[in-house]
Amino acid sequence: MANYYSPKEITLNFAASATYKKNLPLLKFMLIAILGGVFIAFGGLLSVMVAGGMPGIGESNPGLIKFVAGALFPIGLIMVSITGADLFTSDCAAFSYPLLQRQIGVGTFFKFLILSYLFNLVGAQIVAFLLSYEVGLLDKEPWQAYLHHYSEAKVSQDFIKVLLKGIGANWLVCLGMFMGYAAKDISGKCIAIWIPVMLFVTLGYEHSIANMFFIPAAIYSGAAITWSEFILHNLIPATIGNLIGGALLVGGVYWYLYLKEEKK
Repeated sequence: MANYYSPKEITLNFAASATYKKNLPLLKFMLIAILGGVFIAFGGLLSVMVAGGMPGIGESNPGLIKFVAGALFPIGLIMVSITGADLFTSDCAAFSYPLLQRQIGVGTFFKFLILSYLFNLVGAQIVAFLLSYEVGLLDKEPWQAYLHHYSEAKVSQDFIKVLLKGIGANWLVCLGMFMGYAAKDISGKCIAIWIPVMLFVTLGYEHSIANMFFIPAAIYSGAAITWSEFILHNLIPATIGNLIGGALLVGGVYWYLYLKEEKK
């Protein structure tokens, strides 16, 4: 017996996660969405504290710093998956399956994405403000300089570039969740999630929920970034890209491959 599920079984499991969330009481859904934002922010904070604490290595080998950040950040998504927390970006794919199967309407699809997005934002601020800035993790060097430079670069790109990076990010994040559903054990799940998420962070793609941690944390600690710059120059295009990458390139593609009934 194989110790992993087939791609069709994975697709069914991923789709079932959306059905489960849709049937939760609203308060429980809000709580798991807050936890999703918290866990992604913890992964982001860990990457800042380790990668940002290596300025000497970064000057001589910037690629290694990118990889270190990429290797650590997936801890957040692993916690989301194993604990059953909720994440907007993976919901873009998960809720696409019942939508395309005509089990839910477009209104329900966007209702859950919006709720997830808003409460992920709440969770991310708990870590960005209370558990990072307020406890002094981001007011010292070299971490503050690293975070400020990292976040300022994110809001200094043009709209289309961020949108395309958002597509790439959530294509890989949703593939991480998809691959995680293949595993029948915890170690397999962790490895399957880690690979594509490490890839998206190392490549510098744009994940809206992660950026809800990075950029506000930089703003709280004094970076020369305004909230309007964050929202207009990064969050909006990254979110649009994330929706396309998750709903179309993972939700739509694997629905067509494994769930769509062919006309006879």
